[in-house]
Amino acid sequence: MTVAPGHAAAFAFEERDARLRDGRRVHVRPLGPADEDELLQAFHRLGAEARYMRFMVAVRTPNVERLREVLASFPQKGLAIAATVPAGDGIDIVGAASCMKLPDERSCEFAITIVPDWGGAGLGRVLMESIIGAARACGAEQMRGYILSQNAPMLRLAQRLGFATRRDPDDPSVKIATLDLRVAGAERR
Repeated sequence: MTVAPGHAAAFAFEERDARLRDGRRVHVRPLGPADEDELLQAFHRLGAEARYMRFMVAVRTPNVERLREVLASFPQKGLAIAATVPAGDGIDIVGAASCMKLPDERSCEFAITIVPDWGGAGLGRVLMESIIGAARACGAEQMRGYILSQNAPMLRLAQRLGFATRRDPDDPSVKIATLDLRVAGAERR
């Protein structure tokens, strides 16, 4: 895909299956408006600590209006992907990652959430490598995310993926992780 300098194309993602370090398998696919109910179920499977790590504030109930707004913006303004597994009602979302274009159209911001029972098996890496690849493919030059300083697993993952981290000058409890997407292969460390 050829993209004019300074302009990012729409995000695209080809779904795939992935095997985690512990042998479990997930199906990784893009999210859209039809996934609202599954995302709400996944939100309720998150404990208070996992929600805090994701949203950086105590969140007890999901903001359904905001969820709908974000889901409707894909793929033009960003991409969200989910790792799914079979469940009695069809599927369960066990992890999700997103990257949203920033106003400069050259940068994007990531966010990631893993259901606690699925942490530590490499799912975070699978999801992050997937959105990094999608962001590169659409012409983004930089990816960044905000990580709580106490979120050691995410900070380690970011480092392994090649992100540089620094303290947020406005909030010492937050680190800003930045990845230059023009440098290929950094996420293979």
